[in-house]
Amino acid sequence: MSKRTKLGCPICKKPVASTDPDFPFCSERCRTIDLGKWASGQYVISSPVKDTSDDFEQDANPGDDD
Repeated sequence: MSKRTKLGCPICKKPVASTDPDFPFCSERCRTIDLGKWASGQYVISSPVKDTSDDFEQDANPGDDD
């Protein structure tokens, strides 16, 4: 017995089986809507978080670089 997780279409939230041809979307329509959101800039991939603690320590002690 395997337990199946029910997945939902990221656009309309309808249940989608992993065997559906448009997976993870429920239809070609939802796939096209998602592509349009990427193309228009509604979705973005954020830049990596930068650790600023080193920069802060250098700014607090400007004479230590000698």
